[in-house]
Amino acid sequence: MSGLRTLRSQLSLMYRELAKFGAVGGAGVVVNIGVFNLLRQHTGLQTVRASILATLVSIAFNYVGFRYFTYRDRDKARRAKELSLFLLFSAVGLVIENGVLYAATYGFHWDSRLQSNVFKFVGIGVATLFRFWSYRTWVFRALPARSAVEQAEAFLAGGKEGREVETRKGKRAGVHRS
Repeated sequence: MSGLRTLRSQLSLMYRELAKFGAVGGAGVVVNIGVFNLLRQHTGLQTVRASILATLVSIAFNYVGFRYFTYRDRDKARRAKELSLFLLFSAVGLVIENGVLYAATYGFHWDSRLQSNVFKFVGIGVATLFRFWSYRTWVFRALPARSAVEQAEAFLAGGKEGREVETRKGKRAGVHRS
């Protein structure tokens, strides 16, 4: 029964994380597509160049959203490393996203405004799968559970609570200590 409750709890947390990631990501898509279309209409930039600039703007927007909304409860101690990893994985996502658009534009010569937006959106979708996995796994790492940290600190301190935790675990596991 406890295992089922734990699974439900983990699924609930994953659902909330996906919802927050989706909210920030959705707003980032609006920024990305909006900047892309503004650049296409009001500058002489080529399709993929305009897309790369739009992606860079949305990367900055998304970092702020992910750090302060989606993953605000995650480890904040190593911001420089976090930002470096975020930029690295975002660059890979940029290549994925704009690689799809590049293939459509220059490989198949699909360069109308509608076609560019469709393939920009498809590229964003493919890159989002990679980004969700990489940000969650490497960039915004989860902090250890509070109870586990408290038990470990108590154990290391050699206090009564630490011995009780050790004793309970030892008895539950069938380990007998003298």
